[in-house]
Amino acid sequence: MGKLEGKVALITGSDSGIGRASAIEFAREGADVVVTYHTDEEGAQETLKKVEETGRKGLVSQVDISEEKEVEKLFNKIFEEFGKLDILMNNAAIDGQGIKVADMSTEIFDRAIKTNLYGTFFCTRKFIQELRKKKNKGKIINVSSVHEEIPAPGTAEYCASKGGVRNFTRVLALELAEEGINVNNIAPGMILTPMNQEAIDDKKTREEQVQHIPMKRAGKPEEIAKMAVFLASSDSDYVTGSTFVVDGGLMQNMGQGA
Repeated sequence: MGKLEGKVALITGSDSGIGRASAIEFAREGADVVVTYHTDEEGAQETLKKVEETGRKGLVSQVDISEEKEVEKLFNKIFEEFGKLDILMNNAAIDGQGIKVADMSTEIFDRAIKTNLYGTFFCTRKFIQELRKKKNKGKIINVSSVHEEIPAPGTAEYCASKGGVRNFTRVLALELAEEGINVNNIAPGMILTPMNQEAIDDKKTREEQVQHIPMKRAGKPEEIAKMAVFLASSDSDYVTGSTFVVDGGLMQNMGQGA
């Protein structure tokens, strides 16, 4: 306990799933947490409640991270409230729509890239600029997916965006290492979040989907959150530019039986 004592963290998309679990774990470790949502205000308020139950401060803000001006307003609000920001976790994202490339509209592709990749860029750029003003160190945690490596038909927009996040992370690590700003990436596998709602609701569907996972189960949001705490804390001070795959062995199993 106390690994993040005195820190302020922004976790985008923390109204549910991995974002909510991470907000709670960060608060338990001593951080004040900025909770953001796009449409689910009720979910964000529930996250805030959980954060405050730990004794830490929280702030809820609605934001569309695909819009540069909204990200600017978000950061202004954070600095008005807390005066600083130490940790950025780029978690907010939208999933693939199950549409093959030949049938995909420009709008669908653009929406995923704008949210998943541009949103990460907008938040990260602003965070770096603010750290540099005060010559502070910091931690950036990007959340991609095993689909940065594993392709899936009907998810070109999602896979492309998450592959971009991985390389964005690696470039940032090179650019920021001498400033004491660590940048790492978490690539979750099948996690029981709203993106996998069908598996949450239907045990049979879940059992079918986990057969390719060596551990034969889906992950819990809390298991990603604990990795995020490590990357946000001083325990990871000599770690940068890395992707941490948390998938129950799924990526190791994809080539078996070929």
